[in-house]
Amino acid sequence: MTMVAHPGVEPAEQAAAGLAAAGMARMPARVMMALVGSPDDGYTAAELAERLGVSAAAVSGAVRYLQSMRMIDRISRPGDRRDRYDLADDAWHGVITANSPIYTRLAELMDAIADENTAAPASVRRARDTASFLRFLAERLPQLADEWRASTTVER
Repeated sequence: MTMVAHPGVEPAEQAAAGLAAAGMARMPARVMMALVGSPDDGYTAAELAERLGVSAAAVSGAVRYLQSMRMIDRISRPGDRRDRYDLADDAWHGVITANSPIYTRLAELMDAIADENTAAPASVRRARDTASFLRFLAERLPQLADEWRASTTVER
């Protein structure tokens, strides 16, 4: 297989490594960062596999995961049998906003842990502190994402 030169490959790989270091699985991170720099009509799964130097199966699993997270879109084109993939509009905003209820629920569970551990003051303090932080995230992250959207000059 001949590897085709792709602009932005090195920064995309470095960004993917950063996402992996932050906890995202490596292959979805690589696919996502490849899509950040994709042509305007996106990439097919075969093109992603070629760009990343991986198997179609690896791309398939990563694409399914990223679609479930609403980070990428599958694009069907009339007359083209192959689907294309591209980064979803406002992908990051959607993920941040979608996680807010999860943080709220985790905060409730931290309070329940604290309520059950009244004989262990240090445990209660840790659980309440965690609950407070999670509530802060649940409130502020969507606000920050909305503030960014309102202040950005990037064309969509």
